[in-house]
Amino acid sequence: MADQNSYIDEGYIKFNCRKLDETIPTHDKLDQLIHWRREMYLKNWIGFDELYQVGFGNISISDDQGFIISGTQTGHLDQLEPMHFTSIVNYDVSANSVDCIGPLNASSETMTHAVIYENDPIEINAVIHIHNKSIWEKLMWRIPTTREDVPYGTPEMAQEIHRLFKEEQLAEKKILAMAGHEDGIITFGKTLKEAAHVLYQFEKAKF
Repeated sequence: MADQNSYIDEGYIKFNCRKLDETIPTHDKLDQLIHWRREMYLKNWIGFDELYQVGFGNISISDDQGFIISGTQTGHLDQLEPMHFTSIVNYDVSANSVDCIGPLNASSETMTHAVIYENDPIEINAVIHIHNKSIWEKLMWRIPTTREDVPYGTPEMAQEIHRLFKEEQLAEKKILAMAGHEDGIITFGKTLKEAAHVLYQFEKAKF
């Protein structure tokens, strides 16, 4: 996993999260969200680092209002329930703000998920962010990779994601590595199953 400094930073929300309501999100695909988050947890791609006492990784799915994402600091839970998710109904990259509904604040990676959906709202309906050192080291710079000086969860990262879609064929690859967010990898797809299987394929890839 990442070094101590990376873990201290992990999970820290860098945007203004305005909670409009604490209603538990509902969605006809929430069961799929819970299922695939569990799969990522079992592989230790989403979870909790006992040494530094911080969670890592998150997962989301789009809906008519925006998208639903796992709440901040839920990595220690082996099984999530609807109460552990947050509905994102609005965001503003320039103002570095997010409006959400749910019992928990949105994940620290919410802004990154938002701009991925923004780039293709028809074909992208699910996003998975994991941490895995061996996959990250194998794939970095071989797949679309964010610059090392761009921190996660910031407007700068949002612009960097736009750059990868424009310059690095991210829409076709459906996977990116985060050079400035140690061990961080993001995949996406039309469904959570597709996003997960992109990960599985690159896990096995040989270069």
